Amino acid sequence: MLYAIISEDVPNSLETRLKTRPAHLKRLEMLKSQGRLVLAGPHPAIDASDPGTAGFTGSLVVAEFSSLEEAQAWIEADPYNEAGVYAEITVKPFKKVFP
Repeated sequence: MLYAIISEDVPNSLETRLKTRPAHLKRLEMLKSQGRLVLAGPHPAIDASDPGTAGFTGSLVVAEFSSLEEAQAWIEADPYNEAGVYAEITVKPFKKVFP
């Protein structure tokens, strides 16, 4: 089943995000190589694809997991979460309709 993982950042998370990004991307690449990743990316803090020093307010990952518990465990072990980038994480089942 697909799950949407919606993460909200702590204030002023940019420096920690940048430092932790390679490890975070490595985990996403693993999901991608397994054919389980639908999409992933950050939410810019301003209306721009490159928010510069404004940074980001959170992230969205939509991926396939065998259960809600597996999706929750996956995000709990994410480098961004372990480094304290995320203040809050919501994991929900997701039904892809389009495209």
